[in-house]
Amino acid sequence: MPDKELSLIEHLDELRSRIIYCLIPFVIAVLCSTPFVKAFLAFLRIPAEGVIKELAFFSPEEVAFVYMKIALFSGFILSLPVILYQIWGFISPAIAQRQKKYIVSFIFWAFFAFLCGCAFGYLLLVPFSLKFLIGLAGKELTPVIALNKYIGFVLALIAGCGIAFELPVVVWLLARLGIVNSAFLRKKRRYAIAIIFIAAAVITPTTDPVNMTLMALPMLVLYELSIWIARWNQRGMTTEKVADCH
Repeated sequence: MPDKELSLIEHLDELRSRIIYCLIPFVIAVLCSTPFVKAFLAFLRIPAEGVIKELAFFSPEEVAFVYMKIALFSGFILSLPVILYQIWGFISPAIAQRQKKYIVSFIFWAFFAFLCGCAFGYLLLVPFSLKFLIGLAGKELTPVIALNKYIGFVLALIAGCGIAFELPVVVWLLARLGIVNSAFLRKKRRYAIAIIFIAAAVITPTTDPVNMTLMALPMLVLYELSIWIARWNQRGMTTEKVADCH
């Protein structure tokens, strides 16, 4: 049985506490990442090799701003397991007691899915996007790319892919809460396709249909995977209920 219902004030207090518990490790992770921002910057420049020769900056504070942006993103990734733990803790009152044992699975798969999304963005989407967009200029134009614009572009694509790859985990969680099931997901597939392309257009920091499609394709595959996950989840919950009866 789920835990007793909390009042609105208790929910808000709980949310505030969880946010604080997320911010503390996040700030610590950001501080720990700061000494390595130059190495991270060099790593983020790798996808531009052969496409962009040099990155420029146009204001005295731009480099410091870019370093801060990289440190924040790195700190978020490092502290993500703790953030996921706090998310699970906040929603746990709505989860049946027998399902709370999945906390480790939730944290592991959510973190793993985010890293897979980041890897997809870094290894595939970012290099292709850069070659396609810079290639549109042809040989007549010479690209002069601002450091801040480049890092913002790369981090947006990587973070967007990381978030998109969370779809199967979110569906698994919603299925555990009894909000969705495989039949519902199959029935709403055509609406899901439209929403996925809209989400891909929002996540992708460019307006071209090529990059939007590249973002949408793995999301479509992940949606189909989510249907199977929901189906597997239904069977698992049925087995658990039978076991509880015995």
